[in-house]
Amino acid sequence: MPISELLLPEFDDEMKKTRTTLERVPADKPEFAPHPKSMPLGKLAPHVAQLAGFGITVLTAPGLDFATGSYKPVPMESAAQLVKLFDEGAAKVRSALAALPDEAWKQNWKLSFGGKTIFEGTRFLAYRQMFLNHIVHHRAQLGVYLRLNGQPVPSIYGPSADETLGF
Repeated sequence: MPISELLLPEFDDEMKKTRTTLERVPADKPEFAPHPKSMPLGKLAPHVAQLAGFGITVLTAPGLDFATGSYKPVPMESAAQLVKLFDEGAAKVRSALAALPDEAWKQNWKLSFGGKTIFEGTRFLAYRQMFLNHIVHHRAQLGVYLRLNGQPVPSIYGPSADETLGF
């Protein structure tokens, strides 16, 4: 079985959970941050939505130098806008993931800024650490933001206090 076939169910599950979280983002509170060092909701939620597209770079390019990249953060307009952006990126990542041959997972992948290395390792590690785990990390932060704003927190790896699933 190809490696991508082993990874697709996890990808689908994590994207579904992230989508559900983005659906609940209160777009009327873009300046909200739980702590002065925390990213405001109006930056964090679009970042999560755009991370889906970052997976394309991990799966299709040998690396990325942020100093020469074309990334432009999008402003948060609505939960629907975030979900649409996320869905578009996730669909592209899923297609690239499904098509990636096994030998490509062993190739070197590098993330840098102006030539200064931020990450360097196999494409597999870049996919897991820089892309998938990155989304999971920020999705968890969004869960805290939801809770502190009175929004229901979705069940992620089991029931939440808002979705008990009948337990």
